[in-house]
Amino acid sequence: MDANILVLGADNVGKSALIVRFLTRRFIGEYGDLEFLYTHSVIMDGREQTLNVWDAPYTQQDQSSETMLCEKRLQWADGLLLVYSICDRASFNVVSKLVQAIKTTKQLLGFEKIPMVIVGNKRDLHHQRIVLSEEGRMLALSADCQFYEVSAADNYHSVLGVFHGLLDRIRESRVSVKKLPGIKGIVKSMSAVFNRRRTDSL
Repeated sequence: MDANILVLGADNVGKSALIVRFLTRRFIGEYGDLEFLYTHSVIMDGREQTLNVWDAPYTQQDQSSETMLCEKRLQWADGLLLVYSICDRASFNVVSKLVQAIKTTKQLLGFEKIPMVIVGNKRDLHHQRIVLSEEGRMLALSADCQFYEVSAADNYHSVLGVFHGLLDRIRESRVSVKKLPGIKGIVKSMSAVFNRRRTDSL
């Protein structure tokens, strides 16, 4: 299973640090405001999978441009990872706006549900916390997705859990999509049988 993961969030929330921590196990604290596409192979359930992880910078744009940008990104992505800093209220507000923009875009385009997780980063700086854990959970509940609080600086395994959790949901989503045609086919076959019996009895 190859998968495209789109990572979104405000500047300086640790998006790049999370990605690099997942890919290399190393923590690097400082990054420029760069857009980057990482390609990496991972082993899950004994199978090799190729991941493309798009580290997308956040830019303030007007609503129409934001919708167009969101549309292009959603067409590319198999899964979404939205990141904010627990020490930065503005970054949490950005994720809230992104959730709304994603909902609107999916409705406009008729997209199927795209697996998504919301991540509160910098848990190691709990003494500087501004955004409560409950706020993150409530936002994730409204978006019908999973929520994690992690520290890219302190804990590799929690970061690994975020990406593996998203990959599991991408796989589940693909399985359910594959099953739909099969279910529809069974329903059609049953309908045909019942219709034929009803016709024969007339």
